[in-house]
Amino acid sequence: MKDEHMISIAMDLSQVPDGAVTAERHGMDNGEKCFSAEHLTSRTDGKGRIEIFRVMPGIEVSFHEYLAESMVFHHKASDHVLEITHCRAGRIGWEMGNGEAVYLGPGDICIHSMKSCADSRMRMPLGYFEGASVALDLNELGRQIPDLLKDTAFDAGILYERYCMPGIPVGVPSGAEAQRIFGPLYEKDGPARNSYYKLKAIELIMYLEELDPQKSDTLTGYVSQQTETVREIRDLLVSDLSRRFTIEELSRKYLMNTSTLKSVFKAVYGMPVASYVKEYRMREARRLLVQTEEPVALIAQKVGYGTQSKFTQAFKESTDMLPTEYRKTYRNFAGGKT
Repeated sequence: MKDEHMISIAMDLSQVPDGAVTAERHGMDNGEKCFSAEHLTSRTDGKGRIEIFRVMPGIEVSFHEYLAESMVFHHKASDHVLEITHCRAGRIGWEMGNGEAVYLGPGDICIHSMKSCADSRMRMPLGYFEGASVALDLNELGRQIPDLLKDTAFDAGILYERYCMPGIPVGVPSGAEAQRIFGPLYEKDGPARNSYYKLKAIELIMYLEELDPQKSDTLTGYVSQQTETVREIRDLLVSDLSRRFTIEELSRKYLMNTSTLKSVFKAVYGMPVASYVKEYRMREARRLLVQTEEPVALIAQKVGYGTQSKFTQAFKESTDMLPTEYRKTYRNFAGGKT
């Protein structure tokens, strides 16, 4: 059964052609440029949509929905533009131009300059992503300090030195503060929307002023070569579900120590190797039950279970339904897709 977010994203993107990423801009009159997507071009194996709102001079809020496994974006390399991205659903990773890679799961945020991601490849390990970004033009905010920040110690230069100058993305794990800022953004609509975005953007700036990446818990960044190796491992694991590999076997085959293999795999796919393979087996079993007439015993064998009874037990633990019940219930669901 597909994640409800994935179904929602697929419906939202039903009118977007395959291979395209559409961008809709709001609040930019008289030919104003969108600084967070200036000279933006993209290439993808799926499709996506970006909706961008100009909140005030120097601040833009955007919403992203992607149904793809990878995307390549090119935009202006602006080292003075700081982008903060929040993951609402799915998983997303950036392979930055400097060889760094950082992956986000639900609730996580990534803070980086738009110079570091100007020619980055984005990966969606689960095949979809929904999230929001706030872009801050620190030059503009330094010239025109927002009224709500004039009575504070706001200094755009400090944010630049802390987050842009190092050239390294900062990943912050899911927490109450980030959720309080980003969570309500997805729900707000109507005429007061822009004012609400403005308040949340100011709240985010104050959060960034207090955050010290050197003293806070942050997500581990990895070398892009490591994440590429882990994707190769994943492809091997799902290429023949009847085969089973130990971590030690994979470690020897791909020349990666077991500790690194386990930590990088979990960072990219959001769960340990064994859990991912089990979930993939169940996903494939659900697909075969709905889209084919194959006997349950054969499906059990195809997805790597030695006996039908072991498969039935695992399937019921995963779905709270017997395979035969699932087939009967979902045969006509969503045109036979799970």
